[in-house]
Amino acid sequence: MNLLLLATDDFVAEDHVVLRGRRLQHLHEVHQANVGDLLRVGQIGGLMGSGQLLELTADQARLQVQLDQPPPAKLPLTLLLAMPRPKMFRRILQHCASLGVAEIILINSYRVEKSFWQTPFLEPAAIRDNLLLGLEQARDTRLPAMRIEKRFKPFVEDHLPAISSGKLNLVAHPGSAATCPRDVQQPTLLAIGPEGGWIPYEVEKLQAAGLQPVHLGERILRVETAVTALIGRLF
Repeated sequence: MNLLLLATDDFVAEDHVVLRGRRLQHLHEVHQANVGDLLRVGQIGGLMGSGQLLELTADQARLQVQLDQPPPAKLPLTLLLAMPRPKMFRRILQHCASLGVAEIILINSYRVEKSFWQTPFLEPAAIRDNLLLGLEQARDTRLPAMRIEKRFKPFVEDHLPAISSGKLNLVAHPGSAATCPRDVQQPTLLAIGPEGGWIPYEVEKLQAAGLQPVHLGERILRVETAVTALIGRLF
């Protein structure tokens, strides 16, 4: 935890917070903090800064905070992601938050198993918790926007053209002719398929919506590896 993230409910005064639960445990066991220590803090959705530890007991930690620094800029990236395997999904959410992805859209695909959509990791609280873990790692306070679309064809035909307007639009697809660009400086939409990749019909529909197929080379990567490799290459 490289940043203590503060929720509105943590504030007991304008510049004082009280922490309990996982963050308190982290202060004791990982930071091994002591009264008087200065810690990096940030308010969820807001500014970052420092917090001086005024009290640390087995039940709570009390800090005086000063929030005066903006969080790092988000990547100008909308990630269109076929729903991954649930255990992988948790890690991908954390990676995306750490890397600064601005928006994540989960979508269905032919090769996505129906059971994946039943995972408790799709509950709003679980999604938020995993995104917060990524923000803590990267020292960021702003959550990516999340959207879930379970019907591929209606979404691609009716909504994707408006979302992709004005962006560099790419779909990751091994075997395509073009290599993935580097050092992109413009708003981008990137579509990444499930394990096994998009089926030809899906690639055709995405192309019809204006997305260009690109690849990373001959190697076939797991989804979580492809997500981080593609984002790192693009930005």
